[in-house]
Amino acid sequence: MEFSIIAEIFERMENTAKRIELTNLLVELLKKTPKKIISNTVYLLQGIIRPNFEGVELGVAEKLAIRAISKSSGLSIKKIEDDYKKCGDLGLTASNILKLKTQTTFTAEKITLERVYETLFRIAKLEGKGSQDLKMKYISSLLNDATPLEAKFVLKILLGTLRLGIAENTIMDALAIAFTGKKENKEQIENAYNVSSDLGKVSLLIATDGIDEIKKFKISLFSPIRPMLADRVKSEKEAIKKMSKIFAAEYKLDGERVQIHKNVNEVVLFSRRLENITQYYPDIVENVKKSLSVNEGIFEAEIVPVNENTGEFLPFQELMHRRRKYKLEKAISQYPITVNFFDVLYFDKKDCLNLEYSERRKILEKLVNEDDFSKLVPMLLVKNENDIEDFLENSINSGCEGLMLKTLDAPYRAGARGSNWLKLKREYRNELGDSLDLIVIGAYFGRGRRTGLYGTLLLGTYNPDKDNFPSVCKVGTGFTDESLDQLYQILSNKITLKKNSRVVSEMEADVWFEPELVLEIVASEITLSPIHKTGLNLIRKGSGFALRFPKFTGKIRYEKAVEDASTDEEVLTLYKGQSKFSQVK
Repeated sequence: MEFSIIAEIFERMENTAKRIELTNLLVELLKKTPKKIISNTVYLLQGIIRPNFEGVELGVAEKLAIRAISKSSGLSIKKIEDDYKKCGDLGLTASNILKLKTQTTFTAEKITLERVYETLFRIAKLEGKGSQDLKMKYISSLLNDATPLEAKFVLKILLGTLRLGIAENTIMDALAIAFTGKKENKEQIENAYNVSSDLGKVSLLIATDGIDEIKKFKISLFSPIRPMLADRVKSEKEAIKKMSKIFAAEYKLDGERVQIHKNVNEVVLFSRRLENITQYYPDIVENVKKSLSVNEGIFEAEIVPVNENTGEFLPFQELMHRRRKYKLEKAISQYPITVNFFDVLYFDKKDCLNLEYSERRKILEKLVNEDDFSKLVPMLLVKNENDIEDFLENSINSGCEGLMLKTLDAPYRAGARGSNWLKLKREYRNELGDSLDLIVIGAYFGRGRRTGLYGTLLLGTYNPDKDNFPSVCKVGTGFTDESLDQLYQILSNKITLKKNSRVVSEMEADVWFEPELVLEIVASEITLSPIHKTGLNLIRKGSGFALRFPKFTGKIRYEKAVEDASTDEEVLTLYKGQSKFSQVK
């Protein structure tokens, strides 16, 4: 398949923000793609070359890409950098530069999707001495044969800046229409994606075998299941209203959520973001084989750091000491953990997703052998406010964040958020009723003691419908000297010359970042704002939401992808929960 077909459709997609038009363009592209390589197209649409849990990353920096453009075009690096500073998009720069080439390469071959994909995969696999030079040669080889438009999108894919305004939901809509003729069949496609986390695999199956095979799609060991998520409540009374007469309450531990896949010979761990984190927890791999009475299974648990002398839970941030390439053994001994199981999704050929919570819990209790390392998350059946309040107090006294409240007769809904699971945390009792997970999109240079650092951060939420990041507040409080330095080091690697195209903000920051880092924020209340764009027009035309007196809690949410951050709908719900909302007209 000629890559020019993809590039032309990508160009048309960049020039529209209308969901229906984007879906129609996706359908057109999918129908033009040979079925045997449909998964390659779907991966590229997601901005990846393999499913995220495989950890295949391109690792191409802007400087390397600039060198490759220079090599291909024969123009100086300075000329390329000057163009990049003007347009702020290296893909567009590649297109502009190739248009300036004075000599035409008459021997140029038409590049295909297969060639682009294979080259990207080779680049991702390169490592060690000389790998950067080889990457540059591979990129230059593509650019030598590419048209300016093709070069634009080759570079965007390489650098992870392909912003087409589509989310996974839109791709699934298009797959349903393209290969079944009915958008309603998206539900079956989504179910398959939720239990595999591999949209390329799902797309290949529906393109070649049809919707009937998708309906038979089964859980596969070592392909992570997208986690079920919880709604929030801010009081015991609200929880009682939303729940049935009797429901389960579990301790909400302040740790890292992990999905454990095990067979007789292997154990693989996936984070909440479905990244393979096995390397950081060799002690889990070693211990979990004796902790679980199964030949194979998929379990959910919370990894919590503990004080080795007292056994008390420690804050989640202590786990970050394990995220290192070197001296991991020392970190393991210095920062011991416990693994606290709270769900079973599959064991010994049995799919547990459609079982009720109460049945899954009974199975879990039979399969987990508790000891000092492996434990069951404490659970109690409750039916009134007093039960919840007492158990919440016990949870907090044990070093936990609060409670998870779960409907007894509900199945596990992979990839879904809903009221069958509710979370109640102690800080939810303030007027705002919640903490928010917000994305760092920009920053302002500090003064005084903060000179040389970022003194204030510009934060945004995630809008899943538009796949963008509208601003919601600036935050400059809650930072310690240590956290300011830490954030400066992290964010300095995410600087962009211009505001990312997915960031929606009228405010001008001193520095713009790639939207990749999530922070936990609390605030006194949510107000309407003519400046910030989160929830624009949801309450009043021309106004969005803003946080009043926002404060950083000290938690950097490394385990959360930006798509897991707080949404405009969540902010709307919190806004409506404020006592003065009834006075707003």
